[in-house]
Amino acid sequence: MRKSVAIYWNLSLAFHLFLLFFTRFSDAAFGQTSTVKTQPNILYIMSDDHARQAISSYDQSLINTPNIDRLADEGVRFTNSFVTNSICAPSRAVLLTGKYSHQNGLRDNRDTFDGAQQTLPKLMRKAGYQTAMIGKWHLKSEPTGFDTWEILRGQGEYYNPYFLTPEGKKQIPGYATDVITDRAIETLKKRDKNKPFMMFVHHKAPHREWLPNLKHLGLFTDTKFPLPETFYDDYKGRIAAKEADMRIDDMFLYSDFKLQDEDFEVETGSGGKGSAVPRLKINNRKQLTAEQLKVWDSYYDKMRAEYREANLSGKELLEWKYQRYMQDYLRCIVSVDENVGRLLDYLDANGLAKNTIVVYTSDQGFYLGEHGWYDKRFMYEESLSMPLLVRYPKQIEAGQISDDIVLNLDFAPTFLDYAGASIPDDFQGETIRPVLQGETPVNWRTSMYYHYYEYPHGWHRVKRHYGVRTQHYKLIHFYNDIDAWELFDLRSDPTEIRNLIDDPAYAGMVAELKVELNRLQVKYQEILE
Repeated sequence: MRKSVAIYWNLSLAFHLFLLFFTRFSDAAFGQTSTVKTQPNILYIMSDDHARQAISSYDQSLINTPNIDRLADEGVRFTNSFVTNSICAPSRAVLLTGKYSHQNGLRDNRDTFDGAQQTLPKLMRKAGYQTAMIGKWHLKSEPTGFDTWEILRGQGEYYNPYFLTPEGKKQIPGYATDVITDRAIETLKKRDKNKPFMMFVHHKAPHREWLPNLKHLGLFTDTKFPLPETFYDDYKGRIAAKEADMRIDDMFLYSDFKLQDEDFEVETGSGGKGSAVPRLKINNRKQLTAEQLKVWDSYYDKMRAEYREANLSGKELLEWKYQRYMQDYLRCIVSVDENVGRLLDYLDANGLAKNTIVVYTSDQGFYLGEHGWYDKRFMYEESLSMPLLVRYPKQIEAGQISDDIVLNLDFAPTFLDYAGASIPDDFQGETIRPVLQGETPVNWRTSMYYHYYEYPHGWHRVKRHYGVRTQHYKLIHFYNDIDAWELFDLRSDPTEIRNLIDDPAYAGMVAELKVELNRLQVKYQEILE
């Protein structure tokens, strides 16, 4: 009997030793320790000015984005994801701090980010994460809280971009979207495999002036994109929209449309009529090597010749500009999608996909001809809405669509929640972890607050405004040099062309929304000027 028991315990001990060895071997094989397995890796991919209508999981009328769509198919796609201040640098500051612009100190693109303050990467490092920032930074100060950082200088170049690093400046040949992904993958290869990682991959694309990868110059040449329903909007009842300077017909012929001086007599582009910014003449061809320039000129010279021969004016010229804008913009998106695929493939090939949260988003939305516009800034849907797709195979059910209201304010607390770290009391966002897992909390927000500050300085003359959006209504107050209110019923008027502020039938709703607006301003501690 004792011999049998001894044999049993010896076999049991051998079995458990085998399991322990197997577990450690498996972890080592995939670059993970048991500590890493309890904390998910985080790969946050953010493009610049990527309109969600240019993602096929949101809208199939413009482009096919199979790699970005993978995240929607294998995770959650959000239909009510919003930015709190639709402009580049402020959006990035909100991501880093979990606080509104008036709290983190960066209200518009003129400001410099205070990197000494509490930030997400610093908190994630304390939680045991290796942190990395690769790509577009655009915050003027150097990154803090990152173990590794390689950032584009300023807005960055599309071709042969310069990167700033702790060791100094370096130029890397190639196309920016490809190069950023190359650097991200190389950083992942060199990471400390005993730690989980949080990596920010921030693309320059598809930011103006929409310079495509040279291999994609021929794409969409024969495609005629449908004009948006509001392309010829007359802005009736919307003073601020009428006075803004971001119409496609005011874009630069030289840099935006890649024409040359001999192709036109007078440049009237944006800046444009009444702009606070003088007309700029940006020679994008200077970014190219001699070999690259041959490819560039072989395509754009043909387009320029066709433009001169057509001798367009009026409506025909405006619609030609729209088609040209869309071609180059979407060519940039093709490269973004390709490189999202490269990152997902790397995770798959290295056994990292299951334990990695992958987020794809943009720093804000963008106009693709809606209301006759390009750019962002307004609280209207196209620029307020940002794409948001999240995949985490361990805890997020595939194929979900959520219409809960979520904000870029929520990213920082969400990542801390998944890391098992405490969320600071002064963070103003909420963790969306339960929403991602299909369980909307009973007290989840039913409205969101927005505030845009960059006026009269800077581009496009979009007036300062703040507002509140619920699931079905939006109330906006434009101020500073005007005092104008706008109300939209998003159910009956999703394109926001009918301002109902003076409609007696909506007086009760206006009063209700003003109360909610005030409540949010108090909650987020914004004292208006």
